[in-house]
Amino acid sequence: MQQLNKSHMDHLENITLAASKLERAGEQENMNNQPKKLNKQKQKGFTLIEIMVVVVILGVLGALVAPSILGRPDEARVTVAKNDIRQISNALDMYKLDNFKYPTQSEGLKALVEKTGSAKNWNPDGYLDAMPQDPWGNEYIYVRPGTKSRHFDLYSLGADGQEGGEGVDADIGNWDN
Repeated sequence: MQQLNKSHMDHLENITLAASKLERAGEQENMNNQPKKLNKQKQKGFTLIEIMVVVVILGVLGALVAPSILGRPDEARVTVAKNDIRQISNALDMYKLDNFKYPTQSEGLKALVEKTGSAKNWNPDGYLDAMPQDPWGNEYIYVRPGTKSRHFDLYSLGADGQEGGEGVDADIGNWDN
């Protein structure tokens, strides 16, 4: 019986050793796998859901902001026309400083782009690069002597291209500045 117990004990001990070795081997395998898992976790990037959330947010913002920006092209054109008139008026003042007078009615705004016969000290670089047009594609109107302002009238007929009007169709001139 002692021999049987001893053989059982040896067998039990062998099983325990084997289990211990398997357990250590499993731990070793887990340790080897952990860096792989950590490497996967360390990878940077966005998930599809995150990207979709951002796209939806941008879409909502675009839907809210776009109408307020895109809904005002006529107001923007009026602002451009006012700035153009201010710039052309400054060019006319520079012409007067060089030539001691404003261009005549017949010379018009063309005198700011190319030399006319009456210009004695015309700037070789010119006063404007090209003949200006208002934002609606029409030429600015130059009247000398002016009826609404002191030296000259310079204006655009507005969006409708006709005298008078209201809102964006109203005439925009140097008398407004």
